[in-house]
Amino acid sequence: MHITRPVGFLAFILFLACIPTANWLIQHVGTVCVPNGPCLIPVAPGLVAPSGVALIGLALVLRDVVQRCLGKYASLIAIALGTALSTLIAPPALVLASAVAFFLSEIADFAIYTPLAQRRLVTAVIASALVGLVVDSVVFLFLAFGSLDYLAGQVVGKTWAVLISIPFIRLLRRAAPTPA
Repeated sequence: MHITRPVGFLAFILFLACIPTANWLIQHVGTVCVPNGPCLIPVAPGLVAPSGVALIGLALVLRDVVQRCLGKYASLIAIALGTALSTLIAPPALVLASAVAFFLSEIADFAIYTPLAQRRLVTAVIASALVGLVVDSVVFLFLAFGSLDYLAGQVVGKTWAVLISIPFIRLLRRAAPTPA
């Protein structure tokens, strides 16, 4: 049974859904909401991050799934649509930060994932997501809040999402043994 294309299309839709949902969470959901700042959630003992953190980590992995199942061009289309969606849906104070961070992190993810995915899918997903999540965190926090105060929390929170996805990536490797 070929599930590659349906999985790819589902990943594409979920990838695009991560962006507005993460932007909404940052503004509305958290254990504490900083005035003129983000809503925060705990990501480790004594460590907090803006609440959209897990969804952005997931988006990095979903983009890899899109590329694995639908190909490089579909992945680049997802990045372009995601960037546009980010500018349309982000709150006014976060538009630039969200769009630039999203675009740069996803392109970094693409650049790392693409050459590695042929031989080592799980390694490609982890390496590309780690690079992408650091780029996203630094760019977003700097542009959105003029500070890197939540950098450690951002990195840890996004890394949790990547690590949780690894069993699913292993299943994908079996279902789609060769990239599209």
